[in-house]
Amino acid sequence: MTETDGASGDQPADIFTELLRLQGEAARQVMQAFAPDAVKALPSEQDAEALGASILALQDNWLKLWSLPPAQADGGEALAPLMADPAQWLEVMQAQMQGLYARMPALDPLAQQEIWQEWAALWQQIAGQFNAAGEDAPATPALPRKDRRFADPAWQQQPVFALIHQTYLLLAEKVGEAVDTLSGVTEAEREQLRFATRSVMDAMSPANFPLMNPVVLERTIATQGENLVKGMERLAHDLEAGQLTHADASRFVLGENVAATPGQVIHRDPLYEVIQYSPATEQVLAVPLVIFPPWINRFYILDLNPAKSFVRWAVEQGITVVLVSWKSADASMADVTMDDYARAQIAVIDLVRERLQVPAVHTLGYCVAGTTLAATLAVLARRGQADKVASVTFLTAQVDFEHAGDLKLFTEDTGLELVKAASTDGYLDGRYMAATFNLLRGTDLIWNTVVNHYLLGQDYPAFDLLFWNGDVTNLPARWHRQYLDTCYRRNALVVPDAVTLDGTAVDLGLVEVPAYVQAGREDHIAPPESVLRLPQVLSGPVRFVLAGSGHIAGVVNPPSSGKYQYWTGPQPSHDGVATVADFVAAATEHPGSWWPDWHGWLQALAPDTVSATGRRKPGGKGNPALEPAPGSYVRLR
Repeated sequence: MTETDGASGDQPADIFTELLRLQGEAARQVMQAFAPDAVKALPSEQDAEALGASILALQDNWLKLWSLPPAQADGGEALAPLMADPAQWLEVMQAQMQGLYARMPALDPLAQQEIWQEWAALWQQIAGQFNAAGEDAPATPALPRKDRRFADPAWQQQPVFALIHQTYLLLAEKVGEAVDTLSGVTEAEREQLRFATRSVMDAMSPANFPLMNPVVLERTIATQGENLVKGMERLAHDLEAGQLTHADASRFVLGENVAATPGQVIHRDPLYEVIQYSPATEQVLAVPLVIFPPWINRFYILDLNPAKSFVRWAVEQGITVVLVSWKSADASMADVTMDDYARAQIAVIDLVRERLQVPAVHTLGYCVAGTTLAATLAVLARRGQADKVASVTFLTAQVDFEHAGDLKLFTEDTGLELVKAASTDGYLDGRYMAATFNLLRGTDLIWNTVVNHYLLGQDYPAFDLLFWNGDVTNLPARWHRQYLDTCYRRNALVVPDAVTLDGTAVDLGLVEVPAYVQAGREDHIAPPESVLRLPQVLSGPVRFVLAGSGHIAGVVNPPSSGKYQYWTGPQPSHDGVATVADFVAAATEHPGSWWPDWHGWLQALAPDTVSATGRRKPGGKGNPALEPAPGSYVRLR
């Protein structure tokens, strides 16, 4: 966080005050663009500082307890920029969007008048319900706008808090409508405005202001301020760590209750380890499955606790599962590029074919590993080696990035400057990626943390998915820049022969192996409209499945959970299906997990089985092992 004067920025307590100040500035910036006459009604900077001072006065000795570590100019590890402090994200967002806001015309006087009239009607409606007496008084006020941030009854039981949050929701609604209907901007600029304005409006939520949040006030009175003391301690920890905490990490141990499926590391390379899992059935499918998880996160998203583990479930279905655990980047990986990851995928495919003495393998690529796997298969096809792969499964993978969603906003010049600032010694600090993904879901992953764990002092949940989310990996800086430029900025991967990997031109249209393509209907990282383009460029038979939920929960959805649903239907582009809406209109909805559907598809392609002995048991004769799963690379930080 940028220092202003004296000790400002040196203490976690000052972050609270600075955050409040920036919230007010952000509100003023948005209102100046849309309704200048309303700016004078906003709290002044002095009011925000007074609010922060009032909060800090509850325990004035806090300031003596916590301070940030000094910047290390001697070559030691300094805090990565923009990792844990929500106020810094607001500063960056304001700076990035200031030029666009300045170009935007304010709402015309008639539109501003309509907004004020709606506000007046809203206030009258709410006040009327609270002023009603006797039989006319409703047990619970009927408020026109619902939002889960204000679901606690305390927001509805007192008129002042009902008015505060309902006015905020009306403002957010009108600002969003103004961006949607704004003229004089390109669609790319409109998307930038939508994202930036939504981020600012999320920050402006009265739930984030301690003295405007009735739940926080009640908790502060009940605990005599202990909740805020605890919040300060947590804020100090997160600022020192450079990363927001979302889960109680003490409750998880790698190899015991996460990443615990039995197996062995059978190969190690400077870029990856290869884990083969022990069979759980007497017979297994003859064709093994090679899983390439994304190197943006740890592999055990597919091997969480035993009840959620896709790896364990697949093993229990009689599949020989081999998985790659990627090394978190360090200075030794400064020159790693897309070519290296493609070569790694080819090398692992060949390794498994040789170790298990099979002519071909099934493959699975998740997210960025799926994007790379598509290109790798195109390389094999052009080299005449397509028969090494019996099938491919893509989980939330994109190859055409025209509709890649909000992540594209971080590939503009300002976003790339942030990437450069967060990259040291040839690698991108993983905390930057964590902060980026947090910002994509700011309400859930930033402001819920501020409210629940800083202001209310609630305990962190023992949630394996959030633990995994915080277990970040560093990325090779050269690869990352190349990936953003090739895919997000130029969208070159989908253009035949526009990209070369390992000396071979890539044409995705050469890929003819049977493919299973899964997309998440609510995915904000790989939007379903973007994933839908993948089956449209492949030349072989494709089973496209649209799963309920998003990028993670839509994938990690075991049959035992009974959650969500999935849709199956016509093959995109081959049957007149061009959009997700087209697909859903012609598809069949099924309750629960898509995993059994995938297993049935895989088994039908190659139903032959073999005994789960010999090389199918890692660590035995002919298939030596280095160490038990989950291996060493997953523990590197």
